[in-house]
Amino acid sequence: MAENTVLVACAQVSLAVTDVARNRQTVRQAIAQAAAAGAQIVVLPELANTGYMFDNIDELRSVAESVGGATVTEWVALAAQHDLIIVGGFAESGDFSDAHDAGKVYNSAVLVDSTGVRACYRKAHLWNTEKADLFTPGIGSPPVVDTALGRIGVMVCYDLEFPEWIRSVALAGADLLCAPVNWPFYSAPAGERPIELVKVQAAAATNHMFIAAADRAGRERAQDWLGGSIIVDADGYPLTTLSLGEAGMKLARFDLRAARNKMISERNDVHSDRRPELYSEEATGVRDLP
Repeated sequence: MAENTVLVACAQVSLAVTDVARNRQTVRQAIAQAAAAGAQIVVLPELANTGYMFDNIDELRSVAESVGGATVTEWVALAAQHDLIIVGGFAESGDFSDAHDAGKVYNSAVLVDSTGVRACYRKAHLWNTEKADLFTPGIGSPPVVDTALGRIGVMVCYDLEFPEWIRSVALAGADLLCAPVNWPFYSAPAGERPIELVKVQAAAATNHMFIAAADRAGRERAQDWLGGSIIVDADGYPLTTLSLGEAGMKLARFDLRAARNKMISERNDVHSDRRPELYSEEATGVRDLP
């Protein structure tokens, strides 16, 4: 293994809505495969324990789990067994001991290592049917965890569409942003890459930060998934090839320290060149339209 580099894996698996036992087996096998390949960080898709296409909140609640539930507990055990960092998405049930949280479900992601759960993040920006009386949006900032391998940020899928959110992780010192995603398949114009990939590349380049997005493959209740898992370097260029729609594993090795130098020319630094005093509502005169 090259000194100071890490091997990151994105597990592009096929999942089934509400079939938690099958999904856990699929993920368990993917983690073992990644570990056998030498991966040190494994990123799993969004809602990897439950699938995605829920008919209603009752169906979702029936399979949601707490952070201390069977799925995350198993991920901690696998992280310890294989000496891994695992970032994965799961449907998180609210705290039933809290009257304000009971009955709610969050689209969450955890970062775990051999010591346990290091962070749990609740998706702040909900996509389409997630808003249809299913998930409650999170209100906390995306975490940046100082791990044995480097500083890792966590967010979920549609969160990647908001430059301010990604910037917050970069400014907090993340070397690598790990994002569990479920990108639905939409056709792109001939010759064009899916726009989700373009946005990830732009976010990485703008912040000079590595990004690993783990998507899913297959079909679920008439929904096809893009299968666009990608690992991007700090200049915004892909380190992996695409296998759209196909289950598989994406692996890339790189030196996380490269993300700590924000210089992109002799005189330009993507952080210190910022002029936040010009970006405020007061400075720009921009107001929300009625």
